[in-house]
Formats: sequence, C-alpha cells, structure tokens
Amino acid sequence: MKKLMMAMLATGILAGCANEAKTQTSAPAKTEQAQSVANNDDLYVAFHEGRMNVFYDAALYKEFIERGETAYRRTFIGAGPNGETVMYGLTGEDKKKTTPSIGEQMMSGDLKAAEDFYGEVYQDEENRIYVFSTWDDFKGYVDLGIDNLRYTDIGAGPNGETVVYVLNPANKKEKPVATIEKFKAFHGI
Repeated sequence: MKKLMMAMLATGILAGCANEAKTQTSAPAKTEQAQSVANNDDLYVAFHEGRMNVFYDAALYKEFIERGETAYRRTFIGAGPNGETVMYGLTGEDKKKTTPSIGEQMMSGDLKAAEDFYGEVYQDEENRIYVFSTWDDFKGYVDLGIDNLRYTDIGAGPNGETVVYVLNPANKKEKPVATIEKFKAFHGI
C-alpha cells in the first residue's frame, strides 16, 4: 500500500512538471506573433510569367526581381484576383512553419497593415513598378489593377523601369515626395 501511494505521488509530481513545461513553451508563440505584427509595414507583389508573387521580406523581393525565382514558396493555383497562381515567397525560417506567412496574413486581411505602409507591385510585362503609401491603394490595385490617380516617373526605376506612384483623392494634388524618397532609398538610387 505504501509503495502504491509513493507511485501515485510521484506520478502527480511528474504530471505537474509536464504541465509547467507546456505553459512555458507557449511563450515563444506569443513572441512569434508579436514579431509578425512588427513586419506589417511593407508588402511587395511581382506579376511575373502570369503568376502573382507576394513577398513580405524586402530582401527576398529584391532577389526575386533580380533572378525571377525564389528558393522557398507556398503556391495556391488559381487563387489570384484574376485566376492566376499566387506564390508566397518564404524565408528559410518560414519554410518550417505550418502557419500562414505574414504576406498571406496581410493579403487575406488577417493581419492589418501598419499606418506607415509602403508597397510595390512590379509588372514585368509592362516594365513598371507601382509604388504605394497606403494599404487601401495597394490592395485596390492588386485586386482590380486600376490606378486612377498617379504620378509617373519614366525610366526612374533601378533598371530603367517606369515608376508609377499611386495616389488617392487625399493626396492627388501633391507630388509624393516622401514616397519617392522611400522608393529611392529602398532601391539605392
């Protein structure tokens, strides 16, 4: 009887330790979520070879523009606004995760864009880069392909592309100086 009581007591202590370990492992998930919120200030789309490629990582986007390929991606056939295949570029860390990437979360509306949002849409067939300073303008263009208000700078891209700064009724009468500066800094121009 005494041995049985000792065995039950030991089991209870071990179970308590196991529960404590589970509680401690949930903290990194919150940290991971907090980090993803910190990366919601920019997003990049490249329409290339009939596909829509989405990147939340600026370096990965630049690499894609240079090479036309990315090592890791999550692909959704026919999921684009016009039925095109959507490929979400993934970093080395992202490829191990089973949760949606930051780009996926932003495009689906599960992660709200930051107030100081910056976005680009590269159209390889047109040799144009569309630049955005608000999420609504960015998302509207990606979904509909319409840029009613714009400031165009022919040949101003890093490889001679035409750069189109998409405007909206609130900023249509002003040259988008701050957005132009962000674009030039981003591309090292």
